[in-house]
Amino acid sequence: MIKIVHFSDTHLGFSDLDVINQDGINSREADFYKAFSDVIDAIIKIKPNYIIHTGDLFHRASPSNRAITFALKEFKRLEHLKIPLIIIAGNHSTPKTHSSSPILEALSTIDNIYPIFLQKYEAVEFEDIIFHALPHINDERLIEQELDNIEQNISNSKKNILMMHSSVGAYYLMHEFGEWVYPKNREYLFEKMDYVALGHWHGFGAVGKHSNVYYSGSTERTSSSDKRDDKGYVIVELDKELKVSHHRIDLRKSLTFNIDASNYKEELEALDKGDIKGALVEVVIKNLDSSLSIDIKNSDIQDYFQDALYVKVKREFKQNSSELIDENIESISLEGHFIAHIQGSIKDRVEQTRLIDKTKELFAYIQESDSDS
Repeated sequence: MIKIVHFSDTHLGFSDLDVINQDGINSREADFYKAFSDVIDAIIKIKPNYIIHTGDLFHRASPSNRAITFALKEFKRLEHLKIPLIIIAGNHSTPKTHSSSPILEALSTIDNIYPIFLQKYEAVEFEDIIFHALPHINDERLIEQELDNIEQNISNSKKNILMMHSSVGAYYLMHEFGEWVYPKNREYLFEKMDYVALGHWHGFGAVGKHSNVYYSGSTERTSSSDKRDDKGYVIVELDKELKVSHHRIDLRKSLTFNIDASNYKEELEALDKGDIKGALVEVVIKNLDSSLSIDIKNSDIQDYFQDALYVKVKREFKQNSSELIDENIESISLEGHFIAHIQGSIKDRVEQTRLIDKTKELFAYIQESDSDS
């Protein structure tokens, strides 16, 4: 039997909410580091034959010194095990411009780590198994040729593992710049593999009708709208039959409370606060009208949940109101405002798509050029 640990989308360096912990680090950034360490702890106990990471090791193509140093120290903990670790670049860790060097290249000097980042297919071959590694590719026109190369290199005498960072079907789109959808007419390639390891989608699960195609999911939540607890890693056992098991890691709690504005004070005081210490709390106030909204202060709600790490207040107005208002305006990115403006003002769908893609491209360039503090 061959045992593999599959994990993905660790997004080291991600930060949010402007809350600093006692070590002077953004609290959410520290959560992502903890999640990564938890997976490394599990790997040391499991001692698999191989380790695979299917993209977005870092949250940015130009991560901070802290994020890079942390990753190197954690990988160093695995060195004595001498377990091969194959890691592919995802869309977050692939530069959008030719002037930037791929960050995964820094891992090339570490023994037993095989980083794949050159935007083309590479095979990593061992005595009993071949890892067909396809990193993120910015130019989708090149995908078909790379899939041809994979198909031509499938072994009849060894196990075959396909590694990709992409969406297999529109359902798994993350609506990010540069992501690509695996061509449906090439899904027959999955049947020739013993296991298909996917990254990009942040939830764990098998894909469609394919019993051997899995997203491992992310190790942390990158969005307040992501309420899933299926964060962790996958153990893959290749024997006469494929066995895939998901193993969760502990996360900071993410809680949502709904309050009816017509009974605001009573419902607020009746909420169970027994599990909110250090949690991410979202309070949704429903059925508001203008007069009620004025009397409800975000600061009062935040004081009520003072033991939480962060409290986000959302206000939903009655159906006769023309819009749904989210008063936590800081959570809406400038990029999101641009895209919303384009969607509301440009009626031609082709032109709308062109401008949205251009907006995402420009914001990606700005983000990449701006180094982390």
